[in-house]
Amino acid sequence: MTGHDGWSRRAVAKGLAAATAAMIVPRRVLGRGVKAPSDTLAIAAVGAGGRAADDLKGLEHERIVALCDVDWRRAKSSFLRYPDAKPYKDFRQMLDRERGIDAVLVATPDHTHSVIAMEALRRGLAVYCEKPLTRTIHEARVLAKAARDAGVATQMGNQGHASSTTRQIREWLEAGVIGKVSEIHYWTNRPIWPQAIERPSESHHTPEWLDWDLFLGPAPFRPYHPAYHPFSWRGWWDFGTGALGDIACHSMDAAFWTYDLRDPDRLNAETTTPFAETAPASSRIEYHFPARGQRPELLVVWRDGNLHPPRPRFLAAGEDLPQPSGQLFLGESGALVAGIYGEDPRLYPKKLHDEVTANPPAESYPRTDGVYKEWTEACKGNGETGSSFPDHSGPLTEMVLLGNLAVRTGVPLEWDAAAGRVTNYEPANELLHAEYRKGWKL
Repeated sequence: MTGHDGWSRRAVAKGLAAATAAMIVPRRVLGRGVKAPSDTLAIAAVGAGGRAADDLKGLEHERIVALCDVDWRRAKSSFLRYPDAKPYKDFRQMLDRERGIDAVLVATPDHTHSVIAMEALRRGLAVYCEKPLTRTIHEARVLAKAARDAGVATQMGNQGHASSTTRQIREWLEAGVIGKVSEIHYWTNRPIWPQAIERPSESHHTPEWLDWDLFLGPAPFRPYHPAYHPFSWRGWWDFGTGALGDIACHSMDAAFWTYDLRDPDRLNAETTTPFAETAPASSRIEYHFPARGQRPELLVVWRDGNLHPPRPRFLAAGEDLPQPSGQLFLGESGALVAGIYGEDPRLYPKKLHDEVTANPPAESYPRTDGVYKEWTEACKGNGETGSSFPDHSGPLTEMVLLGNLAVRTGVPLEWDAAAGRVTNYEPANELLHAEYRKGWKL
């Protein structure tokens, strides 16, 4: 069977399936500085096209031994880039058959993150999962516990956490360079995909290169439509988590890490016209965090759909906030502004930035070789990951996704973190869990 671009799936699959396991070669045979196959991880990927292709490039210092994707046309470039990796469509078959793998990359739509990662954890495999870690709060808690119980190296793909600039942001804030922080603001140009729409009614044939049933996975059945795949799935609540889920695990990370933002007690959201099945065109979400220990009371405000925060008084004439997305910490004596990944942190007023960069606080958080190397080294027992499921990315994802509860209910919510439930509006608790299709479980 040949796709519309002339690529023969059968021919490529036949060639790729011919890969054989690498021999264990002593170092002395390979020479100085060359890694023997026994020193490398055997990594299987669920997701091979789109964002997954970039993740795979970040893991090329190890062995990519198997690739799984429900859309073989979208995955074509990765199949060709890693000809020794055996191709699959069903991740369950891959995990059952590839007995020699050490670790799994999960880079699929949000609604399948948890079921795939859980299957890998049950097998004792290390997992790297794209953000957000899960689609629901319940999934985040269950997956964090499973990762802790499995005792393997886990990492979420919020790559900014491993950057030197995110560490610099925390060091500046902890040194008090802008004084006591009372408000933190985020903004983004997302969504850059269609949302604030109703379910399409016209019918389409499923492309021959796509396994639609496997794309749906645990989500309720609906007929195939190009409004869902590829990429545009992000705005649909059955598949994605909207602009908040897409960006906030990046942009909110520095504040979450610095101030331990695990337990907002109140949330409120304002949005454009709500739709039953998709996120709104734009939203403004307030998280309130009570004072705790050394952490002051904090108001965290998220804006998407090209909404921007008010211009801080610390900026001089001609200065402006980054476009189209960023993060802003407002302190008593200054402001700290950075990009969504923590890149290019700047202090305002400019005189403050010049003073701090000329005499910076001591580096108290070690720099890393990046999110991928950090994970693969942890898989080998060399150090720990910065965004592990139990200690960081699970709680971060939970905090982020609480904002979607406020968006979807349209009601100011009171959150009991210890109990894991909304206390003032019972219907919101129904959205904490996902209803899985028959044959799927967490």
